Amino acid sequence: MRYLSFVRTGVPGFGIMVDGGIVDLTRRAPGGARSLRDAIADGRGDEIAALARGRTPDFCLSDVTLLPSIPDPAKILCVGLNYETHRAETKRPDAKHPTIFTRFADTQVAHGQPIVKPPVSDALDFEGELAVIIGHGGRNIPPERAFDHVFGYACYNDATIRDWQRHTHQFTPGKNFSATGAFGPFIVTPDEVGDLREQTIETRLNGETMQSASLADLIFPIETLIAYCSAFTPLSPGDVILTGTPGGVGDRRDPPLYMKPGDVVEVEISGVGLLSNPIVAES
Repeated sequence: MRYLSFVRTGVPGFGIMVDGGIVDLTRRAPGGARSLRDAIADGRGDEIAALARGRTPDFCLSDVTLLPSIPDPAKILCVGLNYETHRAETKRPDAKHPTIFTRFADTQVAHGQPIVKPPVSDALDFEGELAVIIGHGGRNIPPERAFDHVFGYACYNDATIRDWQRHTHQFTPGKNFSATGAFGPFIVTPDEVGDLREQTIETRLNGETMQSASLADLIFPIETLIAYCSAFTPLSPGDVILTGTPGGVGDRRDPPLYMKPGDVVEVEISGVGLLSNPIVAES
């Protein structure tokens, strides 16, 4: 199934795509949930999926404004240097453990919404990534049970202000400018995606391929990331883990290639979807 978050007539909601339209679950979900994160809490994902079966759409996709797939995650945990091609282009050493940093929920934008270039920098770079959305929370999750905790997958563009990322050894400033984390358009459940190792990820800038890789190329696979992250923090329903970006980022090209106002950037993951965003200057 494909889940989405949206605004309709000024009211935020969430639903499931059925026959090209949306089954609105905002007022049907158990527990009076008003967001997708609330709806999947306590392992209720199967319950809300059942609510959509056999229903005809309540309205069309064109009737809503999309929100980031999970607009209000409690945690966004980002993984750096998780494809060998990207590690090699950055000239960083091999690592025994995943590189983890955070992104704030209020930096996110939805599919079709602009990624905003701030006035303090011209070094706005693309990073196409697979997002893993947690459905069942837990602490110290063993790798062999990690996929039991996955609600679904989505496309993400972890756009980065490179010069601010390099101000110190901490990545946080460059990764948290307003309206730089694109997320969506949908969350696709694992049964529809199939074997992740057979899926590919591609980032395109103005139609030209910049990044292309197989998800089988992850240095630290998803089960390892879930186990590692849950060892230092409890994972909760709606939490998001960004699994890293392949080689080909604009910052490591010669000359560097950064996104600028008027550009369009796309992240496409087979079996998951296509995320597209224009680039605008901050007004």
